[in-house]
Amino acid sequence: MLTKGVTLRGLEVFEALANSGSVALASETTGLSQPAVSQQIRNLETALGVSLVDHGKRPMQLTQAGRSYLARASAVLSELRLAQSELTVMDLSHLSTLSIGIIDDFDNDLTPRLVTILAESLTKCKFKLITASSNDITTAMKERRLHMGIAASTGEVLDGVVEYPLAQDPFILVTPTTYAAKGGDVERVMKDLPFLRYEREQLISRQIDAQLSRLKLDYNERFEIGSHLALMACVSRGIGWAITTPLGFMRAARFHDQVTAHPLPFAHFSRKISLYASVDWTENVPRDVAQTVRRLVQDKVIAPAVHSQPFLEGELRILES
Repeated sequence: MLTKGVTLRGLEVFEALANSGSVALASETTGLSQPAVSQQIRNLETALGVSLVDHGKRPMQLTQAGRSYLARASAVLSELRLAQSELTVMDLSHLSTLSIGIIDDFDNDLTPRLVTILAESLTKCKFKLITASSNDITTAMKERRLHMGIAASTGEVLDGVVEYPLAQDPFILVTPTTYAAKGGDVERVMKDLPFLRYEREQLISRQIDAQLSRLKLDYNERFEIGSHLALMACVSRGIGWAITTPLGFMRAARFHDQVTAHPLPFAHFSRKISLYASVDWTENVPRDVAQTVRRLVQDKVIAPAVHSQPFLEGELRILES
């Protein structure tokens, strides 16, 4: 049983205040007045018997107890939001078949969540899901071998296919923590260690190459690596540094103690993750699936990524249609 005085509204207000550092911004986020925000925080602190926020600092900062409690509170709120989305999931019971491809960049927990939601809605449907690269999914959509696909956008307009934007996934730099922890001299690491690149045929590799070419940047490279996990493993062992995205970084949680994420030390750029659907489908099916995916990405990828890597705030974000 929750301690008397700990309410769901209080947890939401606390999370909003922790993320913004401002009563005014928390007020905008929650729709409460500023005095009501302050009262919710006081009520929560009284119920818990600890100070969660250092009220004497601007922007407001969490105490040690506040930081610890935020991690737990955010996890609880995330699960509640997902539960709510699953209760209001789209009705796909009228479909007889559905084939969908999903890029392997997604966090291990996200794809099973989506499959569970779809399976519960596809009560009379033969369902097929494949995990593949963005190149392969795009090709399958062109050849009408998939009804829907979730992949990084190539920027081209696909004949007979409608695109539903899902998320902006910015590129970031990752280094061995032993060479450059947070705030470290990444440019020295980029000079001293080789550039670990994705396999050249991959879309993500071509997008990185295009940006480096635009900026006339050239780095010493010795390795081409075909998967996110293998790339992060090599960085963790101090073999070199890499350019990846938060989707790839968050998927490699086992290496986070040995690998540090940094903002790019040159002009920032990003890729777009989209849901593609054949024009033969009625609009509400891909639209509803896209909205469900957006909720999952927000709660399972973006929220934890921004919490652990604050520099991603505003860059890693959901894209609405």
